[in-house]
Amino acid sequence: MFQADRRELPSHASQLAVPPKEQDHPCLVLVPDMYQDMQFPDIWLRDNCLCQECFMPQTLSRLPQLWNNLDTSVRVLRQEVDVEQQVLYIEWSDGHFSQYPYSWLRERDFSEANRERYLRDFYRPEQQLWSGRDFEHIRRVFNYQELLTNDCVLQQWLQHLAVFGVALVKEAPLQMDVLRHLCNRVGFMRRTTYGEEFSVRAQPGASNYAYLAAPLPLHTDMPYFEYLPGVTLLHTLEQSASPGGVNLLTDAFYVADILRERYPEHFRVLSQTPVDWADIGQDGDLQFHNIWRAPVINLDAEGRCVRINHSIPQRDSHFSVALEEVRPWYEAMATFVRLAQEHSCSFKTTPGDVLTFNNLRLVHGRTGYDDTDRNVRHILGAFIDWDIVYSRLRVLRRANTTCHTSLTQSGS
Repeated sequence: MFQADRRELPSHASQLAVPPKEQDHPCLVLVPDMYQDMQFPDIWLRDNCLCQECFMPQTLSRLPQLWNNLDTSVRVLRQEVDVEQQVLYIEWSDGHFSQYPYSWLRERDFSEANRERYLRDFYRPEQQLWSGRDFEHIRRVFNYQELLTNDCVLQQWLQHLAVFGVALVKEAPLQMDVLRHLCNRVGFMRRTTYGEEFSVRAQPGASNYAYLAAPLPLHTDMPYFEYLPGVTLLHTLEQSASPGGVNLLTDAFYVADILRERYPEHFRVLSQTPVDWADIGQDGDLQFHNIWRAPVINLDAEGRCVRINHSIPQRDSHFSVALEEVRPWYEAMATFVRLAQEHSCSFKTTPGDVLTFNNLRLVHGRTGYDDTDRNVRHILGAFIDWDIVYSRLRVLRRANTTCHTSLTQSGS
């Protein structure tokens, strides 16, 4: 396995063969590189061996056999580097031999800078939060036909949507299949109890508040689903040039950050108090009774906002919390709603516009309008899941390495 023309690592790396009690970091493998050493936990390297016994190239995934009886005490006995071929070779205490190309190691180096770069540039783009007063600066417009025909433009749209949570598509035809074409360029639509596409227009006796002409307060779509639809697409088919029907948008993650900084107790309450969200009704022949129980502000393991639940009509009258938690929740929620209104932006779409936004992050609404023969409003809506969007974005990045993905804003 090891050949004479492969040099041993410098002394600081070869010390890894010293018994653990004589090392400062017995589980750390240091690999010399041009500018600074790469570093890896030894057990992670063993788990990610790339040989045919441990890895299946056609699926790009590890084989499970090692985990039938994982030896967590495994250690490096010897390591060498082929300088010309740029390959690390390791002999393990369990008798196994592994080799790792430098190109593969550089992508996975455990240095803090490399981990942050991977999370920011490849896993999911780093979000930039904004207030309503900043909307014209972060607003970006994309042409519908270019999105269908140009992968670079498609990549820029998805990147902007991931970073800022909103993007506007212009010059779409006034046809019922526009959203399907857009969704198919990304992946596929998300189906809900209202079907794959839904039509938003005034409907007397409607089972959903959005189908009324009354003012629609800021909200997220469908908070009663555990798997919340990620991206909302709204295609304006008809929109009279008259008062009313104005779109409202707020970056609720920005609002949550204000709460965290200025009203920490309100933030704690809204991020820890579970709320019952529900939707009961019928759409066509389908009857439904959807319920999901979760806080307004949802955080990940590192305390970052990952989802906002908010819809006044779809907050259930069931509130399954202790009596003493009720009033503090209302006080915190009143502050959240006030801040969301204060930091909202407003604009009015025109026929041929497709408004796209992050339904996990933005709250949206509209002003009321008079529904008459001379004042009409017809919006067609659909959803895509973020998993599908992020997948497509990564594929486009790998294919379009020369694509210009600058986030320079355009207010056009």
